[in-house]
Parts: sequence; structure tokens; C-alpha cells
Amino acid sequence: MELMIEVAGLSVVLPPDTIALHGIDLTVHAGEFVVVLGRSGAGKTTFLRSINRLIEPTAGVVRVAGRVVTGASATELRHIRRQIGMIFQQFNLVRRASVLDNVLAGRLGYVPSLPSLVGHFPASERKLALECLAQVGLAHLADRRADTLSGGEQQRVAIARALAQAPAVILADEPTASLDPQLTSSIMDILKAINAERGLTLVVSQHQLETALAYATRIIGFRRGRIAFDGPPQALTPAVIDAIYGDGEAG
Repeated sequence: MELMIEVAGLSVVLPPDTIALHGIDLTVHAGEFVVVLGRSGAGKTTFLRSINRLIEPTAGVVRVAGRVVTGASATELRHIRRQIGMIFQQFNLVRRASVLDNVLAGRLGYVPSLPSLVGHFPASERKLALECLAQVGLAHLADRRADTLSGGEQQRVAIARALAQAPAVILADEPTASLDPQLTSSIMDILKAINAERGLTLVVSQHQLETALAYATRIIGFRRGRIAFDGPPQALTPAVIDAIYGDGEAG
């Protein structure tokens, strides 16, 4: 099976001297639905953001879809990031822009920069954006302003924007943390459908154990910047859960 993400010796030291990740080694195959578990401060967000260099690794090598992310030039990194969709906890939408324009932002890496900066996208790009909105059930809200939507709807727009990039990988940093618990399953259902229907590789950080067990094909547990568990959901025994979450100390 094709390797989609390769991480070797990944370490991150945050200023002034906080070691956020300690020499992480792992690989993710194409089509996996990986959930990253751990307490707040365990290194989940740092790990996800290191994969596309939103956080600069201190040491180690990261490859995505066979291309080296670490050490890539600005131009190379721009091309590599086309392959990596990112979904954030706080949605990161342009609140005053329309839903459709927010999704079209996912196409900025593919179209001429000057026309797109003033909102001029070819009809084919608009059609693609509407198809992505349809996949998350929001095509009927394409003309609405993003700030008129509910939190759950805004996160669905953010998912559509990531899809519009035509990525090979989607990284989702606690995508349900800002939502009411009843909305968690609807967002995770959409992500699971994308994984199944499009064959996309997903790496999703979560703090909810039940959600991880319900959706993941593989769970990676972080504790204090190290991997405490890596395996299938059914191998997550009480002892393993304690190894990830135990003693009440945040990493």
C-alpha cells in the first residue's frame, strides 16, 4: 500500500525551551483514517501543524505523497501544500465573504493569482466549489455570508474548502472541539464519507475517546510529545487508555 505520510525523527522545540515533540517516527498509508488522541498539551496540534510546516520542525524529516516537506523552498512548499488540506478547530473562514468564495479560496494554488485575488474565478472552478459544497450538504447556502452560518455549518464550509484543493491528505485539528456534542457525529460522518468515497487519507486529532473508537481505522495516542500507542481501535485497552491519559498531568 502506498505511503502517504512519512515522519522520521520529528522533534519540535517551542520558544523558549518547551519540547513539544520528541523524535516522532511513524508512517501513514494512503486511505487510512487516523485519529490522534491525547490530553491537551500532549503534542497533537504541534504534530499536525508540523506535517505541513505551519510549525517549523526543529529536527527530523517529513514527507507527504513522496515529497519532502522539511527543507522545501517556499515555492516547493506552496506546491506540496496543494496536496494537504487543513481543517482548523476555529474554522478560519473569511467571515464577511460568501460561502462559495470561502470554498474557492481552496483553489488559489491552482489559478492565476491576479484575477483570483479580486474574486474572478473561471466557471469550471465555481462548478468544482459547488460540488464540494454539495458533498457537505451546503450547496443551497453558497451565496450566504459565512458569518451568518451556525458553527456546524461553518465547519462544513471549511471541509468543502479543504476538498476544493483536491488534496491527497486532509489534516483536521480537533475539528469538533468548538461544536456542540450532538454536531460532532455529523462532522465526523462527513469526514468518514470523504475517506470512503474519495479514498483520501485523513489524520484527525480528537480529545474524545468515544469519537476515536467510532470512526478511526487506526489510533495514535500522544503523551507528553511522545507516541504512547499506535494501533487499531480494538487494541485500546483500559491499560493503554491509562498510558495515554493517566495521572491527570497534561503533557
